[in-house]
Amino acid sequence: MKLSQNLGQLTYCLNIHPTQTWDDVRSALKGPVAAVKQAISPDTPFAVGLRFSGQALAELEDTAKRRELKALLEEHDYLGITVNGFPFGQFHGTTVKEDVYQPDWRSVQRVEYTNALADLMAELAPPNEIVSLSTVPGTFKPLGLGAEAHMAENFLLCVAHLVALRARTGVQIALAVEPEPFCFLGTIAESVSYFTQYLFSTNAAQRLAELTGLSEAEAATALPCHLGLCYDVCHAAVEYEDPAASLKALREAGIPIHKLQLSAALRIPQVGPDTRKALRSYQEPTYLHQVNRRHADGVTMHRDLPEALALAEQTDGEEWRVHFHVPVFLEKLGAFSSTRAFLEQILALHRSEPISPHLEIETYTWDVMPKEIRSATVDQDIVREMQWVLEQLGQ
Repeated sequence: MKLSQNLGQLTYCLNIHPTQTWDDVRSALKGPVAAVKQAISPDTPFAVGLRFSGQALAELEDTAKRRELKALLEEHDYLGITVNGFPFGQFHGTTVKEDVYQPDWRSVQRVEYTNALADLMAELAPPNEIVSLSTVPGTFKPLGLGAEAHMAENFLLCVAHLVALRARTGVQIALAVEPEPFCFLGTIAESVSYFTQYLFSTNAAQRLAELTGLSEAEAATALPCHLGLCYDVCHAAVEYEDPAASLKALREAGIPIHKLQLSAALRIPQVGPDTRKALRSYQEPTYLHQVNRRHADGVTMHRDLPEALALAEQTDGEEWRVHFHVPVFLEKLGAFSSTRAFLEQILALHRSEPISPHLEIETYTWDVMPKEIRSATVDQDIVREMQWVLEQLGQ
């Protein structure tokens, strides 16, 4: 939904629902998405945070199915202005863990998938619209060493496709790279360094000029129009970022935030036997739950929650932040809390000076979350999250 005071569009991401197939996407749009729209913006257009897996995207090469999708968006007064191009494969009901990053930006398959998503979104978006397309932060951290230049080339190949797509359709697609803990790009500092050295450099502008026929100056101007970040608030909080300082660093580096994902993580202010015991209910086999432990010697990162819990009493007294998306409207979660205060700061900053045109709630973990913090249905929880965000933004 469109927010007042030029605060952009608020939506939520369809990766919250099973959307592996075109049938799944159709069911989500007709079911829970329609229920959320009816509760939040019954009489005005509703931006939808679309998500198409590689399988669903392949199915939508069928002209009749593509036409049905467009008709469905029009019938329900949905706006197709943002898409989550991060998870390529199945995202619910199976072990995902680090496989969620594959294919990554070392692979031509990631370029092809992203370009095909962009082509579809150019058909779905209103004329002359700007569309954000969030994506994997390069690759899983252990796989990125030595692949920096190769991934940059693939990012630029995709940007060249987006430049040509805009010239042909008038729709500007912005690729939004999403930093995540224990990934090649995990922190804002790592993102600024990589963009400065590889993606927004003079060499990058020269390469994009070669790929597109633009002048070098035109290519340099096009780069931030079609490439930037997706700032996931949960991820930033897990990395102990400073809200204002991280945004300032991106502004000074000229890196736009094309999408702002509104989310909160688990926060354990002081680890002890009781909190470790309570955390075991969040230890589940589907998703990767990276942990950052803050202690007297600094911060130590773990790939997944079981690795941190295995340290037992060695971690007593530490603060932990865990990459487990929890409801944004909750601050207290039984034995521990969430990073909602971080999100509140981000929303206050956005209210005073807009950060991004697209705000997307992304609590995708409802089906693996402890039952005591869930409502009867997912759409009820999503409505509560959207209402909370609207209150924070003075809407």
